[in-house]
Amino acid sequence: MDEARLSQRERRILAEIEQALSEDVSLERGMRTMSRKRPRVRRAAAGAGGAGRPGRRHALALSVSLLGMLTLGLLVLAVATGEPVLIWAFAAAWVLTLTGLLRLVIRWSHRLRPKSWPN
Repeated sequence: MDEARLSQRERRILAEIEQALSEDVSLERGMRTMSRKRPRVRRAAAGAGGAGRPGRRHALALSVSLLGMLTLGLLVLAVATGEPVLIWAFAAAWVLTLTGLLRLVIRWSHRLRPKSWPN
């Protein structure tokens, strides 16, 4: 099988492209550290007990779902009865639910962040 030969002009263009790519520092760093699997970042957090449990990743999503259902139930009861205790309980549950949702969105956005973005 005959191999295709590059003309002098094509070799010059290819050399210019290689030179331009070799000067790109961020591309070089990305290529040097590139791997098929993104390495997991382990963070040591105070009170992070149970780090070895398999369902730990989904614990926040499950708790936010349960808090959401609790919040909805408290909202219905607070509107139906008008009791101040139920209104305050709804407000507290709503704040906890929104905080959990914010943490889930932050976690989700970190997973989707391209590797080329600064930390």
